[in-house]
Amino acid sequence: MRDDPTLVALVLAARDGSQAAWDQLVERYAPLVYAICRRHGLAGMDVDDVGASVWLRLVERLDTIREPAALPGWIVTTTRNECLRALRARQRTIPAEPDERLAADDPPFDDWLVAQERGIALRAAFAGLPDRCRQLLALLFADPPTPYSEISATIGIAVGAIGPNRQRCLDRLRRDPALASLLDGTEVAR
Repeated sequence: MRDDPTLVALVLAARDGSQAAWDQLVERYAPLVYAICRRHGLAGMDVDDVGASVWLRLVERLDTIREPAALPGWIVTTTRNECLRALRARQRTIPAEPDERLAADDPPFDDWLVAQERGIALRAAFAGLPDRCRQLLALLFADPPTPYSEISATIGIAVGAIGPNRQRCLDRLRRDPALASLLDGTEVAR
């Protein structure tokens, strides 16, 4: 398990009563809770009920989490347990092997969780970049790609300066502590 300094700081601040930290935790992990609910075949109000239960349990147990960096695993386990509880309440048959519900070509759940964590870290690191870097990278990675001449006119830099500026922005992104802790030898797209 890697220590994500941003996550540790958010958990500690939320323990101390910071509403902003709590909101960031919920925003950061709500997609994970939703995805686990969907993998269990839940929809609509069942997803809302499970989400509410997970966040209530986290409020009740936030002080007992010894390793703040372990919060994603705690959320996964708690969400899975709440999904199973919701399924039992609806008197559905629960498969003996949870992986039977997944397609054979689905990657292992841990891979999916790591990908989600990387995406969260990338969005957080991107948000921490200066405005000019965010604007440049957004234009460069737009779909469809923005022509260099248009980027030059929009941002106000020479076409020949776009590549070097892109490299500096990506280097800055790679150095972000939250993202660097999750890269694990892989790199952000060049």
